[in-house]
Amino acid sequence: MQSTGVWNRRGFLGGLGALIGATFRGTKAWGLPPAGRNPGVGGNVTGLGATGSVYDELGVTTLINGQGTETVLGGSLIPPEVEAVMAQAARHFVGLVELEKAVGKRISQMLKLPDGYGAMVTSGAAAAMQSGYAGILTGSNPDFIKQIPDLTGMKSEVIIQKAHRYAFDHAIRTTGVKLVEVETRDDLHNAINPRTAALHFTNYLNDSGQIKVDEFVKLAKQANLPCLNDAAADTPPVSRLWDYANMGYDLVAFSGGKAIRGPQCAGLLLGRQELVDNALLNTNPYEDALGRTCKVGKEEIVGMLKALELYLAQDHTALTKEWWRRLQAVSQSVSRIPGVKVTRFVPDVANHVPYIQIALDPAKFSLTAVQFIEVLRKGTPSIVLDTGLPGGVISIPIPSNSIVMNSFMLQPGEAEIVAQSLSKVLRSHSA
Repeated sequence: MQSTGVWNRRGFLGGLGALIGATFRGTKAWGLPPAGRNPGVGGNVTGLGATGSVYDELGVTTLINGQGTETVLGGSLIPPEVEAVMAQAARHFVGLVELEKAVGKRISQMLKLPDGYGAMVTSGAAAAMQSGYAGILTGSNPDFIKQIPDLTGMKSEVIIQKAHRYAFDHAIRTTGVKLVEVETRDDLHNAINPRTAALHFTNYLNDSGQIKVDEFVKLAKQANLPCLNDAAADTPPVSRLWDYANMGYDLVAFSGGKAIRGPQCAGLLLGRQELVDNALLNTNPYEDALGRTCKVGKEEIVGMLKALELYLAQDHTALTKEWWRRLQAVSQSVSRIPGVKVTRFVPDVANHVPYIQIALDPAKFSLTAVQFIEVLRKGTPSIVLDTGLPGGVISIPIPSNSIVMNSFMLQPGEAEIVAQSLSKVLRSHSA
């Protein structure tokens, strides 16, 4: 964890009128239509969406997201340019395999992947893993593709570090393989046998296992076995999009709907062209394939490419500075409250963005951090923050009774709203 100290206490920003104004200006800056507008393509929307606020019509609460790019919250918000390109893609029919190959070629060129590497758009990072492992197991054999997850006649084991077991390894197990756990380098060497199909690395758990990201792929190379790196949430920094391919990983999976801000139902599989081609054979649009359920449409494929184009062109230094500015607005407000200590940090791997940790002295408050988060979630507006407890978005230890937040999914003006709301609930429950 990178820690940069405690925020100092300064004067807080103005009143609620300024917050409303900032939010309105921010809405325009993000290219989002004001409430009440009918932004339909080619005319006004009738029926559902006629008010310009579809979630209000459905009775679904919209959230201010200080937790991050969690799938359960809808990932990220796609930029207006991505929406526009997806709308263009929706107006025509195309051959989906031809589109996948054209977009994959463009992506590999944009990322300057090593010679012999390619890319494909998937329906998310988990789908990228499932299709990637299916392709490793079946090759281009049509009988094996139809047969999987029955692995008769195929290799059937994938080696993974015990510390790297996680919920998403279910995407690997759907192919029918057995996951073989190892802890040490000797364990890994001893686990390799004629049934071994590949090695798996869980990137956000790099610090947990004994074998680190750079060494793991070298061991796979020595054994002449393919190695897949699940780097779903590992952007930023932007260089991670090519770092692992340059290390020699045969396949790398990324989420498309996180910091890249592509469609939530999109992801990337990067890797050796032969393996990417085999992965495509095992997924949509092929009908008798394990990944037929992992459908990614023409709109998402094109939208993912556009989002990646925009992400590569961003001024990431300026963006990080803005994320810190938003957190400072929150920190300056809550730091005035007795019993509150704020520190800032950046996780080294996965969700590598600015965070603040708001530690609460139990003697000063009548609620715990978890209870405060629940109050904010049920409030108006509804605000989602995190605790840093196991199962959250933070992959590093966080002291107990702490509220944790990042700001890279906040819309302009929302940091000030979070600051005001959080300060209000903290003060109202001071012991």
